[in-house]
Order: sequence, then C-alpha cells, then structure tokens
Amino acid sequence: MSETRQATLLVTGASGHLGRRVIELLLEAQAGPIVASTRTPDKLADFSARGVDVRQADFDDPASLAAAFAGVDRLLLISTDAVGQPGYRINQHVSAVKAAEAAGVKHVLYTSIVNPGPDTPVVLSADHLATETALEASSMGWTFLRNNIYADILPVSLNRALQMGSLYAAAADGKAAYITREDCARAAAAALADTFEGRRALDITGPEALSQADLASIASAIAGKPLTYVALPVETMIDNMVSAGLPRPAAAAYASFDQGIAEGKFDVVTSAVEELTGRQPMRIADFLAAERETLMQGL
Repeated sequence: MSETRQATLLVTGASGHLGRRVIELLLEAQAGPIVASTRTPDKLADFSARGVDVRQADFDDPASLAAAFAGVDRLLLISTDAVGQPGYRINQHVSAVKAAEAAGVKHVLYTSIVNPGPDTPVVLSADHLATETALEASSMGWTFLRNNIYADILPVSLNRALQMGSLYAAAADGKAAYITREDCARAAAAALADTFEGRRALDITGPEALSQADLASIASAIAGKPLTYVALPVETMIDNMVSAGLPRPAAAAYASFDQGIAEGKFDVVTSAVEELTGRQPMRIADFLAAERETLMQGL
C-alpha cells in the first residue's frame, strides 16, 4: 500500500448495532474508504448514500466473502450471532478468516471476549478461542478486541431486580469491568483506522470492576428503592431460568457468565479504550443514571 493511499477499511455484520455504530464513527472521523458487508444490503441504504461501499456477504457462502473482501486492507470481523449450534459459529468465523487471507487483507480485528482460554467456564468463549487460533495460524496481522461484558444488559436486568426487591445471580463475590457497547464501538473504530500492523490482544474494559452487590447499590441509589444481592448456586440459577421458560442449554450459557464472574475471568481493568480513543470509558454509575427511564420502568 502506498504511503499516499488511505487504507480501505471493512466492517462485517454492518447492519447490526455494533457494526452500524462503528461505521458511523468512521464516517465522522473521515476514515476510509469504508466497506460495509452484510447479508441484507437494503438495510444499509443510508450508508450507501453517504459513500460507503455496501457489499453483500454471507458467512455461510465463501464465494460471497471472496467478493466482499476484495481490495480491503483492514477488516473488522464482528462475531456473528449464530449461537446455540455447536461449532456453527466457529465454522463461520474460520471461513471469514480464510477468505480474508485469500483476498490479501493485511490486518484483521476480531471482537473476542476477555480470558477466552480453555479454562474458562463461559460457554461462548470456545467460539472466540477457536477464531483467535485461526487468526494466529494465518499470515495476517491481527488485533483481538477482547471485550468485557456489555453494560447494555444491565438496565433491564436491574429493573427486573428492583421490581422483585432482590438481585439474584450466581456470581458469588466476583467482579466484572462492564463496558458499554458505545465504548466498544469507539475502541473498534479507532483500532480499525489505526496503522498498527503487527499482532496484539487488547482487553477492552470499563474503568472499574464491580460486584453484583456494587450493581445493586448503584441501582438502589438511582431508583430510591432498596435492592439486595442474593447469591445463588449456579444450578439453582439455571433451574430458575428453565422454570421461567428458557431452554436449559440457553440457561446454562447465560449462567456460565455468572460462573466466569465468580471465577474472576471478567475482573480485568485496562486503559486500552482510553489509549485507543483518547477518552475514558463510561462509568457504570453514569451509564445507569443515563438509562434511568429503563431502570425505573414499571416501578
């Protein structure tokens, strides 16, 4: 790539929440040229009108990936939502890695998870570890964006807890450095537009690690209602979710995040977001205050 040509940047899954926001941030920064790949190009007509090259791509169709990735220098591979079928998402991601390498992509950024190693109880981590392994075996440069748990799940779950008066979880006294999707998008956009060409793993985290008791205290203060954290055994947590109508495999997957918190897998705080973007990630107390309407719904 000549020094005078800007790198061509591609975002996969561009019609999803994270993908759309990353592209918006790239447009604001006047980075690019920008390519957006999606199974549903019609949903990105607004981006096409703003000069984004929208391409059809289906991770289950390798031929479509070859065409979508052509001429791309740096690629943000956003993990797909194809969960619940063992090995299926891994196959999708590995196909994307192979297609990127064959297309001559120089650097792939992948939205992974903190501590994806084989010793984690978090069910979905296996998909992320397999994808990281595929990238490590490739000839490309890569950046693993190992995101902590999304803070965006908290307003609804804490609202439900406030309505019951108790926050039930199987996280023991463990902590997590929850991070907003917005901060994950800002970090991903900055890393994609960066000139880093080597190989690195970055833990993308919030500014502090919080326990379930901490979350209960913050929510209680905002809502003006008492909220107590009640620690449950993992199996009890799973049984409760099954009783509420959730299939047992899905319940076990959800509960595995609590197990991960209990084992300290999410108790990771770094300055990566600030280093990438120049701005600190949002504190959870501030985020929940901004989401007060959702937090207070029905109370």
